[in-house]
Amino acid sequence: MAVSKTKAKLVDVARQLFARMGIENTTMNDIALASEKGRRTLYTYFRSKEDIYTAVVESELDILSDTMRKVVEKNISPDQKIIEMIYTRLDTIKDVVYRNGTLRADFFRDIWRVEKVRKRFDANEIMLFRKVLTEGVERGIFQIDDIGITAELVHYCVKGIEVPYIRGQIGANLSDAESSKYVINIVFGALRRTENH
Repeated sequence: MAVSKTKAKLVDVARQLFARMGIENTTMNDIALASEKGRRTLYTYFRSKEDIYTAVVESELDILSDTMRKVVEKNISPDQKIIEMIYTRLDTIKDVVYRNGTLRADFFRDIWRVEKVRKRFDANEIMLFRKVLTEGVERGIFQIDDIGITAELVHYCVKGIEVPYIRGQIGANLSDAESSKYVINIVFGALRRTENH
């Protein structure tokens, strides 16, 4: 088995154990046993449970980055892309948190630990928003004075509603169509979408 496959297996096994038993209740020995690898192999890749937890969060964020990139590469207009990116991001984060069971509680309780891991993801996401906004300006769809600042603001606005969205606290009494209308009005108002789009 290749080095990367071994590491990937250890990360996946750790994710499953963290989700089922919680991070605090999972030991490095549990991970070694469940992965059918020795403790020596586990410690070759990870110095501590904190290291493997970081790798679990990074692997989930890599999946989200790939999903976001696929939206950016779609053959649709930039205004459609920006809305789809926002919903894709929020729905994917929600799926990750809920799919990982006990990790969900850890995610909400220790969001700052997750934040440390997210720096690379955040920079990549800002770059993706910037790419779509640039395309929108070049095609005359958006009127934006500073694309870089706007990309950062879109990123941080979406990030800011992440937890209430996951908890179902935003628009819980609205239909998807009604909720979408509000999101579109806010986003396109901020991006000054041109009238003919």
